Amino acid sequence: MPVVSVGMPLGPGCSTCGYCGPLGERSSTETSFKKAGFIASQLSCRVYQKMIYRGWRRSGTYCYAPDLRRSCCPQYTIRLDAIAFKPSRSQRKIINRWNHFVMQGHKSEASNLLLLQGISSSPKPPKSEGNASKRDPPIFSLSTSIHAAESDFVSPNATARHNFKVTLEPSTYSEEKYALYLLYQREVHHDPYNTPEDFKRFLVKSPLINEPIPYTTSPPDHLPSQYGSFHQMYRLDGELIAMGVIDILPECVSSVYFMYDPKHEKYSLGKLSAIREASLAREIHDAGAITMTSLAMGFYIHSCQKMKYKGGYSPSYLADPEKFTWFPLADCIPQLEKFRYAAFVHPEHSLEGPQDPGEGPPVCVSEELLDGVMVIYSMQQGAISIIPINLSHQWNDEYNREEILSCVNALGDELAREIIFR
Repeated sequence: MPVVSVGMPLGPGCSTCGYCGPLGERSSTETSFKKAGFIASQLSCRVYQKMIYRGWRRSGTYCYAPDLRRSCCPQYTIRLDAIAFKPSRSQRKIINRWNHFVMQGHKSEASNLLLLQGISSSPKPPKSEGNASKRDPPIFSLSTSIHAAESDFVSPNATARHNFKVTLEPSTYSEEKYALYLLYQREVHHDPYNTPEDFKRFLVKSPLINEPIPYTTSPPDHLPSQYGSFHQMYRLDGELIAMGVIDILPECVSSVYFMYDPKHEKYSLGKLSAIREASLAREIHDAGAITMTSLAMGFYIHSCQKMKYKGGYSPSYLADPEKFTWFPLADCIPQLEKFRYAAFVHPEHSLEGPQDPGEGPPVCVSEELLDGVMVIYSMQQGAISIIPINLSHQWNDEYNREEILSCVNALGDELAREIIFR
């Protein structure tokens, strides 16, 4: 039986901005705008897939669509083609540096071990035979390299200095996860005030309903069997050192959040996680779920240095903020450099200057569309009765009507018909 997507529409809003304020602080004024919001009771993974490709994101069960035209730091939806992705030299170095640490430890650990064994820590390298420059470079395999140091993949004949394990588990709460979140927020984001409920609301609760992944072959044990919301757990010698919050959807792995123990910061675990998530999407595709092709990396914010790193993964694409068609990031850069708000399909709509242009024209939605947008009328003994939203009591209230129109407009015709409002 297909999953029914249900939620409550919310209208436009604004808040302070966390991207252009001082480190650990938000902007002093409300300069980050949203076109609409949506509190999801439950969503099919297919519906949420369509939502994020129309510029929506979720924070727990709260979904929102940024208003790029009005915001100080426009947030462009970015996706990486995981099938065509080939890590750059610097990205390969990140993988290799972490694998080297897991297998051989820090230099200090290796030196101490050698001293205990009575061996010099700096042996002379053996002379190479032949001309090294003429040797063929080793063939790089992303999936092989990303798993090379994991305990479940290390050869039984190999000896690893550390035990490294990455697992996927459902999005659930534990004290261990919460402790890591507190540490990360305090040390990295200078945000010391977070309760267990804050953590649950932000990174545990999800409206997505699990659905089977239609593999055409029997997938390896480390791949998920279902679409839905997951925590990707990174353990080193049994200790949780990092966690990725991800949604696995029919066409993409969607990055929600990543946190790590700052004592491992020098290993660029955030960048490593993006590479690992791209590899996960590719591995799911290669196991027979052929619609899985991308890593949805959230938002690309050209004016924010800490968010521009996403442009280093190639080939990446930005969604046009008006038509939601995809454009290669490299082709968008000139406009992003010139304009605060850049429209790619209609560049004449682009805006310079930091000032808010104000609200656009009133939202207009056709009666034909409204006749097809449904709202829950009653619930009795598990049975739901629905009616067109323009016949509901919510429609008679002017404030509610404006919220409905804004949400329907931000969702677009197709999605608005697929969701039942409440």
